[in-house]
Amino acid sequence: MDNNNLLQIAQQGLRITVGAATSLVETVQNPQKRTELLSQMQADLSQKTQEWSEKGEVTEQEARKFLDSLFDRQSSGVNNQGTQSSTAVSKVSTTSDLQQLTDEIIALRRELEQIRQSKN
Repeated sequence: MDNNNLLQIAQQGLRITVGAATSLVETVQNPQKRTELLSQMQADLSQKTQEWSEKGEVTEQEARKFLDSLFDRQSSGVNNQGTQSSTAVSKVSTTSDLQQLTDEIIALRRELEQIRQSKN
């Protein structure tokens, strides 16, 4: 297995995880959608994996654009107090959001493993 192929597999795994987390957030907010999602997962896990991968890819691109713009602003040399304070608040918020998403991904992985074990 060459490094490029391994990188693509890892990247797709990350996209699936991010897409699943995004779907989880959407379904937590809507009980009807949650019921529909569980039915769909039982019917065709493979189809959902592809959908999550695509959602993860879109979310990854959006996150990259956001981070790029954040780093561009930071490296542009703007040094007034308002910008520094808003950047610090943004970093704290981003760190908190990342931790929350990480926790959700861990929970999704556990749930997926339980589903896999129950099918075996």
